[in-house]
Amino acid sequence: MAKKIRLGILGGGGDSLIGVLHRVASFINDNYEIVGGVFNPIWDENIGFAEEIGLPTSRIYIDFDTLVDEELKLPENERMQVISILTPNFLHFPMAKKLIDSGFHVICEKPMTTTYDEAKILQASLEKSQTVFALTHTYTGYPMVRQMREMIREGVLGKIHKVDAQYYQGWINTLIHDLEKRKTTWRLNPEKSGASCCVGDIGVHAFNLIEFTTGLEVKSVLADFNYLYADNKMDIDATMLVRFSENTKGVVRSSQIATGEENALSIAVYGEKGGIRWEQENPNYLYILSDDKPLQVYKPGHAYNSPLSLDGTKLPPGHPEGIFDSMANIYKGVAKAVRGEEYNSGEFPTMNDGVRGMDFIEKTIESNSKGNVWVEMEN
Repeated sequence: MAKKIRLGILGGGGDSLIGVLHRVASFINDNYEIVGGVFNPIWDENIGFAEEIGLPTSRIYIDFDTLVDEELKLPENERMQVISILTPNFLHFPMAKKLIDSGFHVICEKPMTTTYDEAKILQASLEKSQTVFALTHTYTGYPMVRQMREMIREGVLGKIHKVDAQYYQGWINTLIHDLEKRKTTWRLNPEKSGASCCVGDIGVHAFNLIEFTTGLEVKSVLADFNYLYADNKMDIDATMLVRFSENTKGVVRSSQIATGEENALSIAVYGEKGGIRWEQENPNYLYILSDDKPLQVYKPGHAYNSPLSLDGTKLPPGHPEGIFDSMANIYKGVAKAVRGEEYNSGEFPTMNDGVRGMDFIEKTIESNSKGNVWVEMEN
């Protein structure tokens, strides 16, 4: 049995949802052991949280720079191998850059950076280091999303005509109407969140899901943002038209003021032979549409699914798998890469996905600011 990979974690302390998600995901397939980290910039809360979750405090560090310095002093067979970045957006780039340059493998929350220029710098650093970098577009880990990807690649839909992706939430609706309440979330603070809130937080997930499943690359975008109030500087609702080619187009809709919505991410892809649709809140069902056949429903765990889908399925058919399993599949893919094992390119999002995501975010901002015009993507 392979020795467990030594994992460090930055951020994600206290009642952080993303912290729980990553910690549980790292345990699910028995590939990792959390050995330390920096969970909170306040030392008492940092050390207290480590004790609360049962970690030895000898490798709980006062800050990020100390973690890197002290870990590099350890023998290679003892130091952290992979470090997960779960901090607010503005810290992703400096942390990832230093970790990559220091030879650590990195698992990073999205968006990867706060600017496209930073993303390109990070990409250059990774090419020099030859370490493993994964970006946690979590939804790519669902078995039925992976099945969707493989079926489209096999030509089930034929030539793709249209793509429609939606990510609706309603949580900012409880804050946005009160200036003081708005100040309680870093998501609405451009200094911490970056230039975009809605697109940077959830719209980019829908964008990534399109490119992941279809294998197509968006060539240009036209965006229309809603800020709701003149004194709010961050987008909280966005509708984006996207073009892949002259005859293949789509739409990305994202909102954090869709009152009553929870986590309504969905994608539909339509081609000359049929359509295929998936919804995150019902992740075990993949719908295949056709003009000449009854509706088909694919479910995880069955032998008719692709090897990539089955590799990400942990339970027998009929047992629901959810967001923890999806993130765990990304961690599982990273473990294979770190160990030098063979893996499918669909097992975890890469640096290229991060670069593409930042390009998309910036181009939507540019399109909206110029009066809703078409803007070309960089690559």
